[in-house]
Amino acid sequence: IASDEKYAFVTYFKISNGAIIQAYNLELKKRMDESDEELLQLAIVDIRKKYHSETRNIVLPFQVSIPSVIVVVPQRGDKLKLLELATRNVKFYRLEKLKQLANLSPQKNTDRVLNRMKTDLRMNELPVHIECFDNSNIQGTNPVAACVVFKNTKPSTSEYRKFNIKTVIGANDFASMEEVVYRRYKRLKNENRPLPQLVIVDGGKGQLSSAIKSLKKLDLFGKIAIIGIAKRLEEIYYPNDPVPMYLDKTSETLKILRHLRDESHRFGITFHRDKRSSNFLESQLNGIDGVGALTVKKMLQYFKSIEKIREAQMEELQKVVGKSRAEKIFKFFQKIDD
Repeated sequence: IASDEKYAFVTYFKISNGAIIQAYNLELKKRMDESDEELLQLAIVDIRKKYHSETRNIVLPFQVSIPSVIVVVPQRGDKLKLLELATRNVKFYRLEKLKQLANLSPQKNTDRVLNRMKTDLRMNELPVHIECFDNSNIQGTNPVAACVVFKNTKPSTSEYRKFNIKTVIGANDFASMEEVVYRRYKRLKNENRPLPQLVIVDGGKGQLSSAIKSLKKLDLFGKIAIIGIAKRLEEIYYPNDPVPMYLDKTSETLKILRHLRDESHRFGITFHRDKRSSNFLESQLNGIDGVGALTVKKMLQYFKSIEKIREAQMEELQKVVGKSRAEKIFKFFQKIDD
């Protein structure tokens, strides 16, 4: 990995019998002040998913925690030489990419990419405003959905939206997609806010058909372009067309679609993880002797979230639930944090 203030670049080599049989370079735009460890961990997960890699051994320049993987940080020998080669490769890749970025006017480059997308996706207008939806649940628990928004090919994170699934019981991606698309655009219509030029659903024909049902209910079908992007082979599905379209794997359009899909997946998974964590802690709180559902409800009304309860000082807790219960709750969170 090589990084600067705005970007991180990652080089991946696949080795078989001592030979490099595959090489892949990845560019990540930083959203916050992420460390190289955090960015590399994210990149490894994406790369393993992209190439369906189940290797148990990864050679890295420093330790990164990856489930079910043995991380090797070599100090000498052939593995160190491979790592040095990858390091030279990623530094060269970074320099070339930064040169390209410096030579392009940002607005000219954006206009060029938008026009390319318009052509590739057979659209009638430039996809300046794009929204992408993804569902997230594990074995049907805590189903949620995420909507990410891109403006001029870039994430507009302040406009991202999370959805708790309200009308669907269990893991039903089709019905969940129908619900969140309807809720999203019903609200935008009611508030007279701008609609996107392109809607993307993460999934194939089933998810796309479900989203189309909602657009039809809202009289928006045909007014907003909508496509589905299947996970594995990255087929692009269009309404009323059973045959998917495939974009060139190196095209800028597919790169942006992948970014949207991956960003919606990341945002949804993070929300789902936070929700499951909060639900778990809430149930654990209910199990503390002398702390029942009413006490937990009272604390949530005051602190607004489990995380705020977790961060509260003893004096704050005492004001809400009294000294005895406050001590039990404070010790409970101390034990978890230790």
